[in-house]
Amino acid sequence: MTLSDIAAGLEVTANQRDRGVAVADDTETPLTERLREYAENLPCTPEATATVVDAYTAGRSVGDAAADAGVAPVTAAKTLHRCGVSGVCPLAPTRRGVVRDWLDGRIGRSEAVTLAGGDDADFALATYVETHDPLPAVADVVDAKLAGSSPLGTGLGADDPLGDALDSPDDLR
Repeated sequence: MTLSDIAAGLEVTANQRDRGVAVADDTETPLTERLREYAENLPCTPEATATVVDAYTAGRSVGDAAADAGVAPVTAAKTLHRCGVSGVCPLAPTRRGVVRDWLDGRIGRSEAVTLAGGDDADFALATYVETHDPLPAVADVVDAKLAGSSPLGTGLGADDPLGDALDSPDDLR
């Protein structure tokens, strides 16, 4: 039996519409614009938030990112936390348990600060982290921005481990 025998009698009864390429995100929209609808839930303006995120994810410290954005370092750390960036809490997970104990009223504040082992600023930031969850929608916006910031293939060359993946299809014979 051949392919033409199998296909005998088949007919097309509906037309397919060409809808083009589906767009999965809007990473071309500046981060500042994408953050505007969440402005009331962020510790600083969308402009400052975008500056903090860009600087921090480029490898700069929280303090440097704060200086670039014109905000206090603790505000920058709060902003990064609300944007879903992990690792900005100054206390280890077990010491954050002490903050939770204080928030639940099991121990006094001065005892909690002493047991946590940080200073008042560290304790205040840890308290903020424990009482304010990251904003999932903002984290998605930031993740999409970061994922779209270096398109696949950018910077790949002969010395890159994936550079040979860009060879011509003619080489696949």
